[in-house]
Amino acid sequence: MLDFKSKKILEFVKLNPSISSKEIFDGLDIEIGYATVKRILSKLIEENLISITGKGKGRKYLVSSAYNLFYPINLNSYFEKEIDERKILDSFNFNLIKNTLNKVNIFTTEELKTLQGLQKKYKENISNLSKIEYNNELERLAIDLSWKSSQIEGNTYSLLETERLLREKETASGKSKDDAIMLLNHKKALDFIINDKNYIISLMTSRIEDIHSLLIKDLGIERNIRKRRVGISGTNYKPLDNEYQIKEALADMCNLVNDKENVFEKALLTLVLLSYIQAFGDGNKRTARIISNAILINNNYCPISFRTIDSIEYKKAMLLFYEQNNITAFKTIFINQFEFAVNTYF
Repeated sequence: MLDFKSKKILEFVKLNPSISSKEIFDGLDIEIGYATVKRILSKLIEENLISITGKGKGRKYLVSSAYNLFYPINLNSYFEKEIDERKILDSFNFNLIKNTLNKVNIFTTEELKTLQGLQKKYKENISNLSKIEYNNELERLAIDLSWKSSQIEGNTYSLLETERLLREKETASGKSKDDAIMLLNHKKALDFIINDKNYIISLMTSRIEDIHSLLIKDLGIERNIRKRRVGISGTNYKPLDNEYQIKEALADMCNLVNDKENVFEKALLTLVLLSYIQAFGDGNKRTARIISNAILINNNYCPISFRTIDSIEYKKAMLLFYEQNNITAFKTIFINQFEFAVNTYF
C-alpha cells in the first residue's frame, strides 16, 4: 500500500496533470523535502502509477494510462458500499487489452525479484526429487487445486472427500452428482495439461475451448463461445454479449499473452482476462485457473493450487478487476499462492 506522502503526491499529480517536480513540491500542503518528492516520484513511476513526458528541465509528470490497474484499493473499504452504490466501469473496456496491458509491466521490480527467487527455490527443490517423488507432489497439488477451484464455484466437497473421490472414485454421501463430476473434470483437465505440456505453448482460442470442454463435460453447460447475454452475480459489470466481439477479445488476449516474455505476467493475465471476458456461458473462472497453470507448467514453473485463498477474497479480487480494471488484489493473491505452492508441495 502507498504511504501517506506517496498518496498525497499521486493525488496532486492526478488533479494537476503535466506538472514538473518543482511545481509538485511547491503545491503540496505537507512538510516534505524536494529530494523526497523526487524519490517518491521515481517509485511511483516504477509502480506504473505515474508516467513522464519530456526530458531534463522539461520533464513533466502525469498519472499513467495504467493508473486504474495499479492504484492500491482496500478491498474491505471498497465492498462496504452496496452493489448499486459503487461507481464502476460497467461495460467491457475495449482499450484494456489492446492499448494498456500491452504497454506496461504487470509486476514491479521488487515483486519480480520475489517471484524469481521463489522459482529458483522450486527448481532447486525438484532437482533433489526422484521422478516418483515429483509426480506424487504434483498429484497432491492437483487434488488441492481441483478442490479449491471447485469450492470457489460453490462445490460442497471437503478436501478429504475430494481426495477420496479423485484417488479412489468414492463419492461422498449427501453430495450432488454434479459436485463429483465437477471435481473429476478438474482432475481430467489437469492430467491433460500435465501429460501434454506443449498444448498451451502458444495460447489460442481453440485450445482454450478444448480445456473448457473438459471442465464442463456432463454438467449441462453449453460448449464453445456463448451466443447470448450472461450476468455475473455480485456486480453490475456487464460482459460482452456479441459472439464476434467475444471472439475478437479472446484473440486479442491470446496475442497479448503470447507477446509477453515474462511467464508470471502470462499466467496472471490469463487468469484475470479469461474471467473478465466471460467467453462461455459458465465455467470461465475454472478454465482461467487451469489455463494459467498450464502456462506455468509448460514453462517448467511451479503450478498454483490456490489452496489457502479464501473463496470470498478471491471473488472480491475478481469483482475489483471487473468493476475498476484494478489488478492489485489479484497480484497479491497470485504472489502469495505461488509462494505457498513452492513452500508446500516441492
